[in-house]
Amino acid sequence: MGASQAKAVVAAPARELSPARQLLADYIALTKPKVQSLLLLTTVTTMYVAGTPSPLLVVLTCIGGYLSAGGAGAVNHYWDRDIDAQMTRTADRPIPSGRVSPAAALRFGILLVTASVVLLGGAVNWLAAGLSFCGFVGYVGIYTIWLKRRTPQNIVIGGAAGAVPPLVGWAAVTGHLAWTAVFLFAIVFYWTPPHFWALSLLMKDEYAKVNVPMLPVVRGEGETRRQILIYTFLLYAVTQLPFCAGKLGGVYLACSMVLGGAFIYCSVRLYRLATRRAALQLYLFSLAYLALLFGAMVLDARL
Repeated sequence: MGASQAKAVVAAPARELSPARQLLADYIALTKPKVQSLLLLTTVTTMYVAGTPSPLLVVLTCIGGYLSAGGAGAVNHYWDRDIDAQMTRTADRPIPSGRVSPAAALRFGILLVTASVVLLGGAVNWLAAGLSFCGFVGYVGIYTIWLKRRTPQNIVIGGAAGAVPPLVGWAAVTGHLAWTAVFLFAIVFYWTPPHFWALSLLMKDEYAKVNVPMLPVVRGEGETRRQILIYTFLLYAVTQLPFCAGKLGGVYLACSMVLGGAFIYCSVRLYRLATRRAALQLYLFSLAYLALLFGAMVLDARL
């Protein structure tokens, strides 16, 4: 698979729309809805592991989580508008394309996160609201502004922001945190580097062009594949914690072992073959892996 085909899988070209529909589509795009889907999945599944939430509570928590993460996405679009304009994959985003002004995107992001805090605090609980806001601060302040352009460890440290949704989901149902919630946070945290570094292997030239020190640019593709392999083994170990602590049972254990074995196989395959195709396959599998793993948690908890 060539570079153009890989990029086509990761980002589809924008369709021609009427001005009003294009504006709506652009504001939705600012919230990064594709990224949101996986964040919301980990939120909802965690809620059903934590207890038996009402449908209304699930809906309110998801809306609040979407607003917070969407606000972070909009501010990220605002901050990265200079490098987005230079990268083929992102040049047609709302701000670099000129369809949305930077100031409007920033105001939109602030409005969304404010609405999230008010909604979660008033309709769910303030712990969930605070945790969700911490996720916003982590993604915008720690990852986007501080780390992304300074260190190849940006996604490792900044990845904690993307691991917050399970904490929010748990707090929404129980009103407090527990070790199980921390384990689920750790799973997403250790999943993030191999997932994102697989994508960065495909986008290496783009990141190099705009001087973003992603791991393949700074340390090379070989070291990136080695780090992916290391983090995959760490991820496998972390996924066993809920069972070892007695929080989840045999159904989860079996699923985590099968899914973890498949993840390790894909990482070893990438390490040995060192092809773009293997990197793309690992990236795509990592998306399915996280969804299936959290689905297995719900199945185990319900059985």
